[in-house]
Amino acid sequence: MIPDAVYEWLSDHQHGDVLKTSPVGGGCINNGSIITTTSGSTFFLKANQRAPADMFAREADGLVALLSVKGAPRLPKPHLYGPDFLLMEDLVPHPKQPGYWTEFGRRLAVLHSHTNPEFGFNNDNYIGSTKQPNPWTGDGWEFFAEHRLLFQARLANQRGLLGVTEVRQVETLAESLPQLVPSQPASLIHGDLWSGNATTDSSGYPAIIDPAAHYGWAEAELAMTTLFGSFPHQFYSAYQEVRPLSQGYEQRFPIYNLYHLLNHVNLFGASYLGQTLSILRRYTN
Repeated sequence: MIPDAVYEWLSDHQHGDVLKTSPVGGGCINNGSIITTTSGSTFFLKANQRAPADMFAREADGLVALLSVKGAPRLPKPHLYGPDFLLMEDLVPHPKQPGYWTEFGRRLAVLHSHTNPEFGFNNDNYIGSTKQPNPWTGDGWEFFAEHRLLFQARLANQRGLLGVTEVRQVETLAESLPQLVPSQPASLIHGDLWSGNATTDSSGYPAIIDPAAHYGWAEAELAMTTLFGSFPHQFYSAYQEVRPLSQGYEQRFPIYNLYHLLNHVNLFGASYLGQTLSILRRYTN
């Protein structure tokens, strides 16, 4: 169903009446659809009647922040949001241009070159439908430990999905972060960059969707690109042409991906426990 506010916005902006809606698959949290109007314009509508009241507002904030970086991957412009929907630009994805992955790597490096004195974001937001705390924090190790790993581990424990022993393992790993992860600036990152959130625009150039934007470790962003099937090697090579990475960065990927695996435990249950516990054993035994 299209919210009344969307009909009103379309009318107020001279886009005409809704001609049709077409469902778009692929989302595991929200429902997506393309709205076509009598003016010929199309829009992307994301909806979820059970979403936290500010979830779509915070996603819109993230889109605006990411869109502010010139030369970054393309993102959809947010038009209107409410407690249960977000109306956005339709990117009209087309087949990838030759050199898509090389261009993507370069553009993501440009985004990550946009840095901030502190880690965090203007507001807490969401990773999937899980709250993502973003208090401004000067220390990157403290930020990732407290507001990424430990937040997710304690939430999983409260829900009966992770035992006390495993939470203590996360605490041990969190305490060891300064020895395991080199100092890095707070980069503006998409925050949820897996293959399902990498797409194209109407010209076939790189675009990204569904952000959980904040200032965090760029290496953590790259780690997630390998979690559910790695991006092609051209992507990483092109990235480093613009923004070279510290030696051994790939060896740190499991540490960063523990955050997303813990979140998947919280979102989807025990099927992600095996990978989670394997990482914990690797770093705490």
